[in-house]
Amino acid sequence: MGLRIERIPTWQDNYSYLLVCEATGEAGVVDAPELDPVVKRIEELDVKVTHVLSTHHHPDHSMANPALAEKYAAPVYGHITDADRLPGFSNGLEEGDTIQIGNEAAHILFIPAHTKGHIAYVFDDAGAVFSGDTLFAGGCGRLFEGNPQMMFDAMAKLGALPGETRVFCGHEYTESNLVFAAHVEPDNTAVASALENARKVRANAAADWHDATPAEMTVPSTIADEHATNPFLRAGSVEELGRRRAQKDSF
Repeated sequence: MGLRIERIPTWQDNYSYLLVCEATGEAGVVDAPELDPVVKRIEELDVKVTHVLSTHHHPDHSMANPALAEKYAAPVYGHITDADRLPGFSNGLEEGDTIQIGNEAAHILFIPAHTKGHIAYVFDDAGAVFSGDTLFAGGCGRLFEGNPQMMFDAMAKLGALPGETRVFCGHEYTESNLVFAAHVEPDNTAVASALENARKVRANAAADWHDATPAEMTVPSTIADEHATNPFLRAGSVEELGRRRAQKDSF
């Protein structure tokens, strides 16, 4: 018994997640822009949705919140500062708060940079973090509302999690992220190996992302993987991270 994590392909390259406490059958949905693929998986597993969780307000992570909240009479959680712009918002969270899905607890990390109200959900016992668009496999999100210092601080928080922690991020960007990582660190053998593996995984990917199978998904990675391969987590200073992010924006 523990936390079952279902990866649900949504939109063009998004990951939504269904988190199921196997002991109680209670469940939470993370970052859902589409209703139908999520409801389909909920019905297949016959679980009770008690939480709708958002890492940030962007539509490709939150558009289905109101419909999910209505269908399952479930509260919608996000950072307290996103009350006026997160669809369906009902419950505000801050750094250090906890939520409970059945017997499974998560603590909240406040990691603004991609947006000013971005949070991550860390399920310590399950060894999993849901990092939205802050930490990707091999990359980080664009600085739409934050700055390099904020992203550097966010990387430090996430990077301090145990190495075996699985990283469930918001998009299937791994291959393109690692192409950039190889450009930045051409002698990094861990990056070369990770890129080769990502290319193999994605080589026979379904034409429609909605049809993707677990065998076609590069997510999750781990915090240890990211320390070895992620050029933003590996940046030694705010200035270096800022240069790399600017370079990636036009890469």
